Amino acid sequence: MNVSCEKSSIFAPMKQGMIFAAGLGTRLKPLTDTMPKALVPVGGKPLLWHVIGKLKAAGFERIVINVHHFADQIIDYVAENNNFGIDIRISDEREQLLETGGGIRKALPLLDEKSPVLIHNVDILSNADLDRVLEVDGEAALLVSSRQTKRYLIFDDAMRMRGWTNIETGEVRPEAMKGFLLQDSELNVHCSMLAFSGIHVLRPSLYPLLREMPERFGIMDFYLKYCQEHVLRGCQQENLQLIDVGKLDTLEKAEEFLTVSK
Repeated sequence: MNVSCEKSSIFAPMKQGMIFAAGLGTRLKPLTDTMPKALVPVGGKPLLWHVIGKLKAAGFERIVINVHHFADQIIDYVAENNNFGIDIRISDEREQLLETGGGIRKALPLLDEKSPVLIHNVDILSNADLDRVLEVDGEAALLVSSRQTKRYLIFDDAMRMRGWTNIETGEVRPEAMKGFLLQDSELNVHCSMLAFSGIHVLRPSLYPLLREMPERFGIMDFYLKYCQEHVLRGCQQENLQLIDVGKLDTLEKAEEFLTVSK
């Protein structure tokens, strides 16, 4: 079911984002033996350059970047570019990688806690309309698409997130959602399985819940813990083009993507 993003009446006092750049980038070896994934070049510019540019062009005033692998290279790159003319802050995870959820939790003091935060993986290039994701009505908004993958998020007919499944292993979380996925179930017509893009928004009402989580955790575990009692919505964008530059064989495709998407 193709449900477009719906606008909310909530407008943020500050447009702020966080770029996940702390990962080891093991799938991009040997390039990441000498540099962080964030600085791997695509089209002659580092991935980080592309993502910062996208957020800046969308009017984001503040960006937090988390760092771990070759952290100094990222810090120096941002400084050499004069913070790209905006408020860029570094969340230092050099002591320990905190995973996606823990990374956001650690970055909270660097954010305006009265405003939503848009999270963007550094290895995602897309034509996503970031404003539309920010405007979705819900405590969180996850940009999703119908592309083929092994892991899907489960949404009801109001595009509210209800669970997650791995179609290769058959795992479903929470267990209660299994009934929705049975092919002969009447409930099956009321759910959609969509792939997560690596772009999502959290609203301030979720920040206290993040603080209650352990120091290190995945953001999807957080979403699955609270999706039954809090409104987390999926957002689909018509004609979304997206590429995950996570592996060596996608670098050439990413070069083509930049050319075509201009």
